[in-house]
Amino acid sequence: MKRKLFFILLAGIFLFQACKNQRKRGQVPRDTTVNKITSFNTLFFDSAQLSAFIDSNIQYEPFSEQFDDFYSHRNYEYAWFDTAGLTEQAYHFINLQHDYISRSGDSSIYNDILQRLYDTLSAKGSLNATHYASQLSTELMLSGQFFRYAAKTYKGSNLNTQELGWFIPRKKIDLAALLDTAVSTKDGPEKLLQASPQYKKLEEQFFAYTSLAKNTTWDSIPTIKKTLRKGDSAAVIPAIKQRLVLLGDLQQADSTEVFDSALTEAVRSFQLRTGLYADGRISAKTISELNTPLNDRIRQMLVNMERMRWMPAANDTNFILVNIPEYKMHVFDSGKQVFDMNVIVGTAANNTVIFSGKLQYVVFSPYWNVPSSIVKKEILPAMSRNSNYLARNNMEITGKSGGIPEIRQKPGPGNSLGLVKFLFPNNYNIYFHDTPNRGLFNESSRSFSHGCIRLGEPKKLAEYLLRADTTWNSDSIDKAMHLSKEKWVPLKKTVPVYITYFTAWVDQEGKLNFRKDIYGHDAKMAAKLFAN
Repeated sequence: MKRKLFFILLAGIFLFQACKNQRKRGQVPRDTTVNKITSFNTLFFDSAQLSAFIDSNIQYEPFSEQFDDFYSHRNYEYAWFDTAGLTEQAYHFINLQHDYISRSGDSSIYNDILQRLYDTLSAKGSLNATHYASQLSTELMLSGQFFRYAAKTYKGSNLNTQELGWFIPRKKIDLAALLDTAVSTKDGPEKLLQASPQYKKLEEQFFAYTSLAKNTTWDSIPTIKKTLRKGDSAAVIPAIKQRLVLLGDLQQADSTEVFDSALTEAVRSFQLRTGLYADGRISAKTISELNTPLNDRIRQMLVNMERMRWMPAANDTNFILVNIPEYKMHVFDSGKQVFDMNVIVGTAANNTVIFSGKLQYVVFSPYWNVPSSIVKKEILPAMSRNSNYLARNNMEITGKSGGIPEIRQKPGPGNSLGLVKFLFPNNYNIYFHDTPNRGLFNESSRSFSHGCIRLGEPKKLAEYLLRADTTWNSDSIDKAMHLSKEKWVPLKKTVPVYITYFTAWVDQEGKLNFRKDIYGHDAKMAAKLFAN
């Protein structure tokens, strides 16, 4: 069954409304044109009262700039109240926060004082002079809670992403502008704070797994000594069937010990979702994956939901996305995936970097300028063992640097870059390229490179990138891939490239996918996110 990448990442890149509200950091001037005469609302407070509130409520201190910006812009007019009492937006926001806390089990942003104030004021209906003291506290706490909620569920945690190996520019959000829009619309903040469709899909799975963890006993399925397949019988099979029902891969379980066709398809579905070799057989590796604790999966989803919040806004709906743990490239045109292909990424010792760039060149029949690290570690020892090593591998010395020979491999079928490479200039010396070692693409785990990304179908990508240029077709591309000297072709329009790292997502068929944390990035982030 064809596995296509989640449109989540597409949506995560493109659909954040708040990105439109960006401005350079600077103090927002007080808008004195907003006053009791020009405004429908006659409720205002003094700026000194805001400073006193922040001083006495340290949980809101990280948002002091947002408070100042928001209320200066409205000349300290109330946002959550009018002369009739609490606004409809206040009710919407409190309900939105309650729903999040109830479904996620995360009470870290719950404010008991605000809840008591809110309950009192909403029960009394219209306001009178005796309510004004509690009214100001409620007003400012509602704004503070909005900032906390939006930062947690929409913006993401205040982590140093580069320390976690993430070099894609992080999405920026102006929380003050977001709040201004939220209190100005009748739809309420729940409409404005909707995350990307893919984030919402993963969040729904997070809620489902949280409920499953609360209501299900997750005993380990016994290990097996031999692989089970269709037609076999074993005492462990009923437990496997029940587990696959809980995970959504099997529609209905029975108590028989027979490995039937329905179980074969369910196992294959589970294997596809978890990156295992999808043969429909139950091996010890499949049992191990089935035994992954639910709390581990919940944390894995939270880590990836956090990454989805980081994805930046982009203006181009044509782009290329590589998901490292999935070993897949996905090519999008006009916002829709047009094809994907298997890729090989860097080993655990030679990580492929997570970053973004602009694809600018197709290079046919490339030279391979061997990195000095590979020259020292691999080429020089091989030359000392075999004096004909360079000639046998179609290599030549082009100079010296720091006492180390500069070596390149000439174009040809044995070239380590294959017959074509694709350049998106960056500081990490990472690019896409062909490879003569095609057999590695049949492996389910494909982290074999020195960091660059090897393509399963390089000619297909070249044809796509040059599709609008009438001087190129399948035959001319074939010829260019077999020249004796490399040929550079600049693209008429650059294509955004995102090298990402997601180990949990929901695919286009609505199935939850998991992959191994091949570089340990999940573990490092989890240590930060769940430190308390």
